Amino acid sequence: MILFVKIFCMFVMAFFAIEATAKSVPTGEKILRADTTDTFVMPKNAPYFDETKDNRAYILRRVNIHGAKHINHDIIRSSSGLVAGDSIFLSGSFIQNAMMRLWSQRYFEDIQIGATIDGDSVDLEVVLRERPRVMNWAVTGVPKGKSKDIIDEVLKLKRGHELSDHIVDRNIKLLKEHFGEKGFLDCEVDVKIEPDTVVKQAVNVTFDVKKNKRVRIGEITFSGNKAFDSKRLARTFKKTHKVSILFWQKTKFNEKEYEEDKELLLDFYNSKGYRNANILSDSIYRMVPKNPKKSRMGIHINLAEGNKYYIRNVNWIGNSKYDTEMLQRMLSINKGDVYDKKSIHKRLGIGKEQNPDDMSVSSLYQNEGYLMSQIQPDEVIVGADSLDLEIKIFEGNQFTINNVGITGNNRVNDEVIRRELYTRPGELYNRALIMQTIRTLAGMQHFNEETLVPDIKPVSNDLVDINWPLEEKASDQFNVAAGWGSGTFVGSVGITLNNLSMRNFFKKGAWRPYPMGQNQRLSISGQTNGTYYKAIALSFQDPWLGGRKPNSFTISGHLSEQNNAYYIWQSATSYFRSYGLSIGLGKRLSWPDPYFTFYGELAYQHYGLKNYNSFVMSNGKANMLSLRLVLARNSTDQPIYPRRGSDISVSLQITPPFSAMDGKNYADKNMSDQERYRWSEFHKWQFKAQWFQALTPNNNLVLMAKAEMGFLGHYNKNKISPFERFQVGGDGMSGYTMYGVDIIALRGYEDGDLDPVGSNYSIAYNKYTLELRYPVILKPSSQIYVLGFLEAGNGFTSWKDFAPWKVKRSAGLGVRLYLPIVGMLGIDWGWGFDPPAGSTKRSGSQFHFVIGQSF
Repeated sequence: MILFVKIFCMFVMAFFAIEATAKSVPTGEKILRADTTDTFVMPKNAPYFDETKDNRAYILRRVNIHGAKHINHDIIRSSSGLVAGDSIFLSGSFIQNAMMRLWSQRYFEDIQIGATIDGDSVDLEVVLRERPRVMNWAVTGVPKGKSKDIIDEVLKLKRGHELSDHIVDRNIKLLKEHFGEKGFLDCEVDVKIEPDTVVKQAVNVTFDVKKNKRVRIGEITFSGNKAFDSKRLARTFKKTHKVSILFWQKTKFNEKEYEEDKELLLDFYNSKGYRNANILSDSIYRMVPKNPKKSRMGIHINLAEGNKYYIRNVNWIGNSKYDTEMLQRMLSINKGDVYDKKSIHKRLGIGKEQNPDDMSVSSLYQNEGYLMSQIQPDEVIVGADSLDLEIKIFEGNQFTINNVGITGNNRVNDEVIRRELYTRPGELYNRALIMQTIRTLAGMQHFNEETLVPDIKPVSNDLVDINWPLEEKASDQFNVAAGWGSGTFVGSVGITLNNLSMRNFFKKGAWRPYPMGQNQRLSISGQTNGTYYKAIALSFQDPWLGGRKPNSFTISGHLSEQNNAYYIWQSATSYFRSYGLSIGLGKRLSWPDPYFTFYGELAYQHYGLKNYNSFVMSNGKANMLSLRLVLARNSTDQPIYPRRGSDISVSLQITPPFSAMDGKNYADKNMSDQERYRWSEFHKWQFKAQWFQALTPNNNLVLMAKAEMGFLGHYNKNKISPFERFQVGGDGMSGYTMYGVDIIALRGYEDGDLDPVGSNYSIAYNKYTLELRYPVILKPSSQIYVLGFLEAGNGFTSWKDFAPWKVKRSAGLGVRLYLPIVGMLGIDWGWGFDPPAGSTKRSGSQFHFVIGQSF
């Protein structure tokens, strides 16, 4: 009612303003200009527009704007329709229409127009008074830290914006909707407008928010349902839940989410054969709460289920590319099956069930160039509970890619991006290759994965242009950190350049701040605590060696020392020294599918030990020469927050069987460690797999399932390698990098807690993980998500003792923060349900810190 009165008053004021100002100002009267204290004198011969009986047409010579300080005068002339050179009539509605156009802009609170006639020409004087400008917006009744976020992100208000009743009412509505989504359905908003003390014709506006009690859903009831009980129907709602012992479920009422859940309710009925199911009515009401301090609301839905339908016949019409039998096999619908509308649409690949990654009838056509193909299932009712399904296919023409464009890249060279594209001019349009391109571009980690969407534009009946609008993000990383390990602090510093260009290394002007553009990677890191530990590592990778084929080249090296001199005044009496060099080549495979890769690496390691008891060998020097082979398949949609796909790898690292070639008797118990382990020998196997599946329609809630195992084998039972074993348990962070050991993180236990008692690390291990993830922020500048996990695993002394289900269990919660300049950071809390190796007391509560992305 109040809004209606406001609108009526505005209409009346505008009507009288038009009537008053449609006349020119009487001779010699002065008009105050809105932007200065000067006055504008209207010419003495200015006529009264509504009294003139002159019906002649005049040439509009000039349109002079007065009083507009903040708006461009040309824009005012254009929006009013007053254009110099046009032929106009002073009588009639021409001037009134121009004023109405200006009023509709809502920028002015007073408008006057006068005219000066000179022969067959006329000059118009448009005198305006602008609405006051807002110098400061404020929101009270909320924490100060959230006030600015509400103004910037919810209301989207800018300083200097004009003030009007429309703007005030709109923002009151936005504030009520914003807090209503958070459960404050009784939210009240008052507005206070005060003149600015510094700037004239300016005001300060404050929205005072009173949230009142949060309203939660107390009950959800149904009527008219016979096939399914109310509890089953309530479970179809994904975001609308009543208060229950399931404390993690959202119980705040959100109208938009409620409408979506009603659609899910009908989808459920449709999937069970009730094609005519309908919501006759629904109501939302206030409940009388048992506890007066709590506010509750109820939801009631009245349903009409209709009959349950079955499929009688399925007919295909219009298909020529693929025969009916093939399409029928893909649809997998037989006579007598329940009519499941949701599954049918999913297999056809249409409507809400369309998923470009799934195999469907639509994908068959889209992957063979039929860009404009359409599939339309029609239902023909043949009885009270039966129907025939007629599936009409419009195949259209096959489309060929005409042009492929790239925009938005400033740091990565065009040629580097183009070589990663699977969409090439002259080839048939293929939706599967577009999806593969999206994954490949996301894997480069130079572009915002959330906005990687191609612009597909048909330019003729058989040609299509594909443009890739890219949004670059920071990908280089610089780390300065301190960690805790073995009772001491360890400082580390590192830099990773992910877009290096070695060919421009000596090019003049290319150092801005370093030669970039070729997607090559250079990483340098160092760690030390002064005396106890020192390490430096360097690696370089070129993903396209030579620039012609996607064959990667990697070279890396490291140097480290760890001793027992914890303080600067101590002298070391024991140490473990290591240095190594490795060279690797990788290749993308086209078979069995483009997701497969193969990698081979040749490595040399040297170890030096003195009175160091962490390994089987305590004194002496050892060498390792190995070849590592990795077959992997990665189909995840993006690297930081994957929503679908899998990442699987199988690796084998082998050394030459020196014991079979050197003729030495390693069964001799008097043989020294130096001689026995001069050259380490082993074969090391590892399998790792993880799967990702989105659980909600918006793909935000994601389930991650992971399994891995490892085994270190030997050629000679008397020469089992003291190195390359596994340390199982903990967060995988020792505070420093330890070479010669694979650290296997398992939350809920301390570092190494699951290694067998009396052994130097584990010979074999297994690990299983389930994680439920939900994003908080997904932006190029930062990505944050929370997680809950179940984890289990164990370490074993030999393959004979290995048991896949003999595990130590844990569960917990965690959070991950990804910053492009730092990388992945995180903290987990885990509860170990079982005792560590050699203990009878359960591990209990443990906190873990995470740095870096783990596989």
